[in-house]
Amino acid sequence: MKLYFDSNYLFRLYFNECGADDVRALAVCAEIIASAWHARAEMATVFLRKPQEKAYPDADLAESRAQFADELNVGAVSLPPLNEAVMQRLEFVIQNALRGAFLHTADALHLACASDASFAEVYSNDRHFMAAASLFGLRGINVIAQPQPAEN
Repeated sequence: MKLYFDSNYLFRLYFNECGADDVRALAVCAEIIASAWHARAEMATVFLRKPQEKAYPDADLAESRAQFADELNVGAVSLPPLNEAVMQRLEFVIQNALRGAFLHTADALHLACASDASFAEVYSNDRHFMAAASLFGLRGINVIAQPQPAEN
């Protein structure tokens, strides 16, 4: 089985952030995790930003970076290219979107890439990404358990 993760989910495979356990449990079911080619740049900026935030020890960051590189090398994480067909799909959707549709550039690239690669579903916890998925004929799914309200 092949699953498509946006960068928010891809990130959670390598960092212990809220929802990481849920995303990793889903990923175990997949032979390949796919994400758009530009997710590599998005991950690189995370690896740049996390030391500045002092969110993780340097050794953990180095291990996460190495794991991501290894999984790219062996094909466990696949990053389909942003080719002309993807760009044409993106432009078509944008030109035909209803007025008021909200779409970030990086999300549009992800969604066009997933659509071009014939995915039916995409996984994310980003509300704008999820709302825009249907513009590309995709079903957005969030497996991250929502926090339960505290009982009084």
